[in-house]
Amino acid sequence: MPSATAEEKGALRRRLRQSLEAMTDRERRESDEALFANFLSLPQVEGAATIFLFWGIPGREPETGRLAEELCRQGKRVGLPRMTPGRGMEVRLYRQDIPLVPAAFGILEPGEDCPLLPPQELALVLVPALCYDRQGFRLGFGGGYYDRWLESYSGERIGLCRERVLQDRLPTEPHDQRVDWVVTEQGCLSMVPEGKSGA
Repeated sequence: MPSATAEEKGALRRRLRQSLEAMTDRERRESDEALFANFLSLPQVEGAATIFLFWGIPGREPETGRLAEELCRQGKRVGLPRMTPGRGMEVRLYRQDIPLVPAAFGILEPGEDCPLLPPQELALVLVPALCYDRQGFRLGFGGGYYDRWLESYSGERIGLCRERVLQDRLPTEPHDQRVDWVVTEQGCLSMVPEGKSGA
C-alpha cells in the first residue's frame, strides 16, 4: 500500500506536469537557453572531461540534446543513460555519428554499440526531475532509476529546474537522493557547505 508521502508525491507530480505542459514553445525555448547558459557557467562543468547527461523529452523536460551537442563541440565526452533489465541503468558514450534508439517512456538512449562509461570516469551527472526544492531534493518521474544509481555515485550532482516549479520543500522518503547544485533560469543554488566545493 502506498505511503502517505508516496501519495503526496503522486498528486504533486500531476500538478507539476500540468504547469509544465501549459508552457508555450517560446517560454520553453527561453527557459532552456537560460538554464543551459547557467549550467555551462559552473566551474565544475567547465573543468569536466566527461559529463553524464540525460536526453530530455520535448515538452516535458529541458531539451538537453542541444546541451549535449554544445558539450561535444567543446571537446567533452558526454554519457547518456541506457536502461537495463531489472529496472537498472548504465551509462554509455554519446556518439554524434550513431543515432539514438527509442526506449521505454518515450526516451531516446544510446544503443549497445556505444561504449560503456564506468561511474568513476564521470566528473558530474545532470540528474533529471520534474522539479527540485531549495534543499536539493528532487521529484522524479516515479521509476527510481536515478535514486538507485546515485546510491553508489560519489561525483558531483547537478539538477536543472524551471523557476515555475521550484519548490521550497518537497515531501521526501529515505531513499531520495539530493543534488549538490540546482540550476534555474535565475542562477545556481549551491547545496554544498561553504569550503567543501571547488566552485
